[in-house]
Amino acid sequence: MTATEVYSGSATPVKHQVHEDGHDVELTPFTLVRYTLSVALLAFSIAIVVALIFTGNTRVARDANPWVALIVTMIAIIWLSMIEGEQASLVGLPPVDPVLYKDSHPITYKVAALAFRGDNLDRYLMGRQFMVLLVVFVIGQCTAPLDPTVDVLGLPAGVKFVFLDIGLASIVFTCVLGQLTTQVNASHCMIDFANNYFALFTLYVAMTIEFMGIMHSAYLIKDILAAVSGKPIQSNEPPRSGFTFAFYWGRVIMSLAILGFCVTVVLYALLNGYTTVSVKYPSISPPLAVVLLFFFMSVVGCLEGMQIAFFAVAKIPASERGDGIFAKKTCAILFGGNGENLPGFMIGRQLTVVCSFFLVGSFTSLTIVPGEGENIFGISDSAQAFLNYGFQGAVMTTILASITWQYAASAFPLTFMNSPVTYVLLCIALALEFTGICAGAWVLARVQKKVMGFQYDEVYVGTPEERMANNHPDKDFADDVGHLTGGGFMGHAVGSHDALDGPITSKDAIDA
Repeated sequence: MTATEVYSGSATPVKHQVHEDGHDVELTPFTLVRYTLSVALLAFSIAIVVALIFTGNTRVARDANPWVALIVTMIAIIWLSMIEGEQASLVGLPPVDPVLYKDSHPITYKVAALAFRGDNLDRYLMGRQFMVLLVVFVIGQCTAPLDPTVDVLGLPAGVKFVFLDIGLASIVFTCVLGQLTTQVNASHCMIDFANNYFALFTLYVAMTIEFMGIMHSAYLIKDILAAVSGKPIQSNEPPRSGFTFAFYWGRVIMSLAILGFCVTVVLYALLNGYTTVSVKYPSISPPLAVVLLFFFMSVVGCLEGMQIAFFAVAKIPASERGDGIFAKKTCAILFGGNGENLPGFMIGRQLTVVCSFFLVGSFTSLTIVPGEGENIFGISDSAQAFLNYGFQGAVMTTILASITWQYAASAFPLTFMNSPVTYVLLCIALALEFTGICAGAWVLARVQKKVMGFQYDEVYVGTPEERMANNHPDKDFADDVGHLTGGGFMGHAVGSHDALDGPITSKDAIDA
């Protein structure tokens, strides 16, 4: 069998060079320069953050010790990389018949059997969204400086301001190490990536978080948006009744109470100067701090909604994408030329969202010292210590600045496309991607792929066309309305290009 022969449905899959050629990024001199500079920036970012931690000038390093802060950061980055990579796997695999990888990848089959049962994929994505926010907030608590004047490696004040105060160093290594590297691989090596018990454990944790009901108020928002849009939500489960109905709405009410408490805590702390941002930057007045918090949350929300809207609009003809001036401008940038601006947006968006997460974390983490009589609302010292690490910010941001906007975009994608804010944020995201700040993720992805022995999915299950020819056609995608899957790497099918390393074919090209 030659290197260009394709999957034939046999029990023993064949590795062939055509898959490598179809997915790997071409190494031009410009690409190599971007890779080199990005890896150097990543190395510098890691060095400066580690040095900061060992000055004891971060919350965890101060409250525990620097080694605890460093270890927690490493664990958080590793787990974040699995959370992000597993999402790419689980939103891409549903159309593929799991029988094709049942024998070769038994753990992936177990993951798929649980994740794709009923509406479990939506439950996983709900819990996963909160996990991402919480992990990023934990990283911020471990790596953000408390006192911007403390010396770190003798660096100039301007360098410290950019890399530590603004958080560029934490943003770079979080995006590259904790997100993009595994997303690059998992988006085309879905089957291999999920074939381990760490992925299965992460799936169980995400679904447990969703089951607890902390995020259930988002479901109420989803139902309201679906009713307003007139678009019914498709479900793979029968309507709730009896105990299931009561248990569901009981968690919705509990979630609304938790969300209300979290918002109240954050606003009270901001207005009384009890947050990290108030301590670090006393010149920011309490009312301005409130405005800035909701501004950054709105930025996160717009970017979260944009990815849903962009992938939804990519599936419809150009004539149906709206007549507004900004809709036309946005679509011209996204789908013009060879289509590389859509994957470029996804990368620039990642940088912007993580930056906003860190900023929101500084506005929502508290600085009240337990036991000094200033505990918020008179809560216990242990509860105050817990709130100081920003749990309330993670809940508030997940529901109000992430999931709600994703649901809104799934119901009204054309409204997002016709917004001037969407156009401006698209240009900013593309500008950030052009700088190549995160280009080192492709270098690390190649290393990870080699070390872990990842193979492209078509090596095991073939391309969509090959699966069709072998009587294993892909299942149709469900309507995106009311679902979080539309924001994943859904612009491709298993065995074709995705949002990270190649143009995504729009509906225009498909129809042509």
